[in-house]
Amino acid sequence: MDTKWREEGISEEVIQQALSVLHPTGNPFLDLCVWKGRFPSSQARFCTVELKVRPFFDQIYLPLLEEGKKIVSWQGVRAQESFARSQLPEREDTPEGYEIYRPLIKWTVEDVFAMHDKYGIEPNPLYKLGMGRVGCMPCINVNKQELFEIARRFPDEVDRISQWEEIVKLASKRNGASFLASSEGEHIWDKVDWSKTVHGGKQIDLLKSLAFDDVPVCSSQYGLCE
Repeated sequence: MDTKWREEGISEEVIQQALSVLHPTGNPFLDLCVWKGRFPSSQARFCTVELKVRPFFDQIYLPLLEEGKKIVSWQGVRAQESFARSQLPEREDTPEGYEIYRPLIKWTVEDVFAMHDKYGIEPNPLYKLGMGRVGCMPCINVNKQELFEIARRFPDEVDRISQWEEIVKLASKRNGASFLASSEGEHIWDKVDWSKTVHGGKQIDLLKSLAFDDVPVCSSQYGLCE
């Protein structure tokens, strides 16, 4: 098989190793990472583009646009969630020809859960299990506290990511793959250890380490347990 890797001086052993895992796994995210030979990062979020944005546009928006239909995409992002989202307008026309409407852009997290209370709607149960976001488990942008909660409540999910790291590692020309961005090549369980540290990441937080094995029935970043 022709590959640019040989021109780059990558050894035949590494090339054959990558080819051995270059087949469908049944999981689109893992397939994409194997194909890329790496996991996505905050600077290269190809998971969002390849698994959400493009399929949504190609399979839903484009056929409707070709029929002359007007599309208004309602998106539930909030400015409070990140700096990038704080720069987004409430309404926006896209180059592709559809409009984006962000009705919640100015809402606070308190507004969101107040609306739940107003209409008697229970929030996703994961918000009472320490999760700050609900979506991928975990997201590549998972924060320190949320990783701590995932590891102590759902260790099987961390084991799954650890197995994925080994698979993607085989597909990498550098023979390394970290699910969470790491300049030192730390793996997911190393990051779990980091989640138990005090600010700075070097010293273990004794109270947090003890709390890791003493899992409360309810914990919430949004005060939902009171």
